[in-house]
Amino acid sequence: MKRRDFLKAALGGTALAASAGAEARPNLEPAPEAVGMLFDATLCVGCKACVSACKQVNGMPPEIEGGNAAWDSARDLSGDTLNVIKVYRNGSAAVKDAEVDGFCFEKRSCMHCVDPGCVSVCPCTAMRRDPVTGIVTHHPDVCIGCRNCMVGCPYNVPQFEYDKLFGQIHKCQLCNQAGVERIDKGGMTGCAEACPTGATLFGSRAALLEEAKRRMALKPGDVYPYPRGDVRKPDSFHEKAAPAYKRHIWGEKEAGGTNVLHISAVSFDKLGMPPLGERSAASIAESVQHTIYNYMALPAIALAGLTYVVRRNSGDGDEGGES
Repeated sequence: MKRRDFLKAALGGTALAASAGAEARPNLEPAPEAVGMLFDATLCVGCKACVSACKQVNGMPPEIEGGNAAWDSARDLSGDTLNVIKVYRNGSAAVKDAEVDGFCFEKRSCMHCVDPGCVSVCPCTAMRRDPVTGIVTHHPDVCIGCRNCMVGCPYNVPQFEYDKLFGQIHKCQLCNQAGVERIDKGGMTGCAEACPTGATLFGSRAALLEEAKRRMALKPGDVYPYPRGDVRKPDSFHEKAAPAYKRHIWGEKEAGGTNVLHISAVSFDKLGMPPLGERSAASIAESVQHTIYNYMALPAIALAGLTYVVRRNSGDGDEGGES
């Protein structure tokens, strides 16, 4: 075989094999007993009871800004804040849940993705998705501090303790990490339990999705009994006129779906949610990585062929040659 023909054949075979294996795997399906939360921004009054409850459950200190010791004033997620309430404002901010001249509260915490990017990029299984409940947890005992999870999360949720010598990653674990385990014991998340309006609602993903769809079907002004606590066995209800919801349940399909769902009367792009399609980044990235690993032998084969051609043409492989 001539060298030119060999190179063409080798490169062609490599490209064909790589392209054949580059098709993305399908998104993961929700766990069989997936649990999560539904956040309804129209019910949130910005009291931050959820933030306080989260800190109490997880034993985290308040974050005080500007020397004001009266209340926790954390503005974003951090190593000491796993759940935070943010505010959207426009114009005069005179009307709640209005995009123009209005304001709206929005919650930030781990979305507990169905196909989590943080789990996909973690090289040491410090990030894990429970196969039954779908809860995504972090295990500091095996974490190497590489912070790949921070890059792999489209919601910027995992946070590193940069102010500590041996800092660790922190994120919401849906109150079910070692030493807390509220969900395994039949309880609910601290934030859902503390929410006075039911803006944060706990339950199975299936039940929460059904509840969200019921609210999507309401006409503005319809009086609706909003449940509190666990959607499957509410602590109480309060009746309230329904707002003009955006017909979008965030987390139903985004990037393969999430176990924490959001609904609002303000568009999610204005609330800072990232632009995501239905395909999970993890499914695409893993397919590319596995393709590279599966065909790692091809360059070695090509190199062996080239070595043979070079040796043959230089005479090193002839019988009777010098040793």
